[in-house]
Amino acid sequence: MASQPLGLAEDSGLNAGDSELAVNPFDGLPFSSHYYELLEQRRALPIWAARFQFLEQLESSPSGVVLVCGEPGSGKSTQVPQWCAEFALARGFQQGQVTVSQPYPLAALSLAMRVADEMDLTLGHEVGYSIPQEDCTGPDTLLRFCWDRLLLQEVASTRGPGAWGVLVLDEAQERSVASDCLQGLLREARLGNLPGDPRVVVITDAAFEPKLQAFWGNPPTVHIPRDPGGSPTPIFRDTVPPDLVEAACQAVLELCQKEAPGDVLVYLPGEEEIALCCDFLSKEVESLALPGPPLQVLPLHPGCGRAVQAVYEDMGTGGARKVVVTHWLADFSFSLPSIRHVIDSGLELRSVYNPRIRAESQVLRPISKCQAEARQVRAQGVTSGLPPSGSCLRLYPESFLEREAPALPRPRLGEENLSSLVLLLKRREIAEPGEWHFLDRPAPEALMQALEDLDYLAALDDDGDLSDLGIVLSEFPLPPELAKVLLASCEFDCVDEVLTLAAMLTAAPGFTRPPLCAEEAALRRALEHADGDHSSLIQVYEAFIQSGADEAWCQARGLSWAALCQARKLREELLELMQRIELPLSPPAFGSEQNRRNLQKALLSGYFLQVARDTDGTGNYLLLTHKHVAQLSSSCCYRNRRPPARLPPWVLYHSFSISRDNCLSIVSEIQPQTLLELAPPYFLSNLPAGESRDLLNQLRAEMAESAAGSDSSSPREFREACVLQ
Repeated sequence: MASQPLGLAEDSGLNAGDSELAVNPFDGLPFSSHYYELLEQRRALPIWAARFQFLEQLESSPSGVVLVCGEPGSGKSTQVPQWCAEFALARGFQQGQVTVSQPYPLAALSLAMRVADEMDLTLGHEVGYSIPQEDCTGPDTLLRFCWDRLLLQEVASTRGPGAWGVLVLDEAQERSVASDCLQGLLREARLGNLPGDPRVVVITDAAFEPKLQAFWGNPPTVHIPRDPGGSPTPIFRDTVPPDLVEAACQAVLELCQKEAPGDVLVYLPGEEEIALCCDFLSKEVESLALPGPPLQVLPLHPGCGRAVQAVYEDMGTGGARKVVVTHWLADFSFSLPSIRHVIDSGLELRSVYNPRIRAESQVLRPISKCQAEARQVRAQGVTSGLPPSGSCLRLYPESFLEREAPALPRPRLGEENLSSLVLLLKRREIAEPGEWHFLDRPAPEALMQALEDLDYLAALDDDGDLSDLGIVLSEFPLPPELAKVLLASCEFDCVDEVLTLAAMLTAAPGFTRPPLCAEEAALRRALEHADGDHSSLIQVYEAFIQSGADEAWCQARGLSWAALCQARKLREELLELMQRIELPLSPPAFGSEQNRRNLQKALLSGYFLQVARDTDGTGNYLLLTHKHVAQLSSSCCYRNRRPPARLPPWVLYHSFSISRDNCLSIVSEIQPQTLLELAPPYFLSNLPAGESRDLLNQLRAEMAESAAGSDSSSPREFREACVLQ
């Protein structure tokens, strides 16, 4: 491999006509003419003026840490990784590759494709990416884009400096759990202070700089000059409209009537609003004779799957005028160069976990001032050939932002279930939560609830460290409860079924929408299983595989083909992991009576915390862990039975939401006797006083009395079944 600097062609003044004279130092091949076309675009980015300053700081930083601060669209996410690769190349990659973390898997994928194109390299060779169920890297990969949760797992499992020459933590202001924890782990390890330790580059928005400066001990900072063109002055509405979707659609149509050049970016609170907006605009485009180029409406959110990549690639290409409808995903992490008009609802819909009641709620709240500014800046765009002037319409009054919006995005560390994180950090043998470094420390009750749940799952020993079971649980890329179900399936001979179920529960939602017609509803009901939603998920997956993974088959039933393909990949990954750590497997037996009982036992081994009882026979379910009443979700198979059947008296549920619907999702009937056999006694004794606990105590006494008068070997069998506890 050549050791000359990456910037040879960039600094020598060569142009496209001289391309045969310059050789790409990464692969030894001449630069293509396309490389020089992209190079001109790169040189026009605001960050280009800070290139040499960044390389100097990366070379000379005493701590090995460099901050890069600038506004969205300035080129931070595409150029800084390339400069880090140039820095590492000059040293022969003696300390390893350059790894760049991203808060969203699809952002890692999109950036890897763009950067490989700009560097004139082949994706999957010198430039690659690592995201769930997809590792597009090879032995020659020198620059890797990685989902930050995967990188956190790597760092937490590595002793010593690891295989990184430079670690780039991008979009730190997004405040993802993994990004915050990565910074804590890296600061704790004092990386950069010893020879051979990797350099650390943290890229963020300017508003987040003071906090990072204090956290990292005032490292050198590279400030990206602001675009001299500036972003457009926002236009505010007098009041928040009662229907945000209708207001946003009307604003888009008005822009089209004016024939204002450039593409449009619409921010709405959540995926439901995005879908409604896209449907409405698509229908209007067909019925209205709009002036100018044809309109192409594109959704942008995680549920779009790989379709997000199409949005990223299509921006700025000729032909149709594009309207991208999105939410918080596009605040910072995606470059959309041809955008000239932004319509901002000012609200976001987020899932927030409440540790006191172990439930998630969908919270509709104002975005931060930092997000509002980032959205405004999007209207600048960076595509040449378009006028610099754009527009930013805010569907709320100026006072709304000033009075109700926080300065920065809220840290996700305070809004998610921390059980998986605590399990991961325990693996690093950090004994006390008080010793962990956080940019913002989570609430004590959130940490205590996570520790309590891990203790109930037998993942901790008497000293509060990881037990042998906890070490195995930490190997799986699953929530601890689901990992415990998978381990229990080895004991109860239902591994094949639980592998499928774990993959289906982890992948994106399989149902894209409610049924559109009676025929579709009938096809979907045919996939439902009498034993409940968990068995229905297994049945859906089996039918999908039997169809040959046919996309048309999925569309006819309102199923997400992308989600089911993702589940198939995840299942293969989990099976490979179980084989690698030599866990026992069992053949498929789905549908047999014994398998039905075994599957229920495996589920209760991990989800005994998530059980509810119908208090009056009408579907008012009281949760065992706290006195909260909920109903079954509208998608639950028990509610869709034709003719209507009785509701199960005791259920196990996968998730509980206390927001719009106050419902239990993915529900299956259980027997309380099985709960008493498999749940830890100290968990049952800690249930809140009430009728549910009294019923369980009465049932336990009856079971003990029955066992005392029996000569069967059930006590021994019970102890063997509970070996995982």
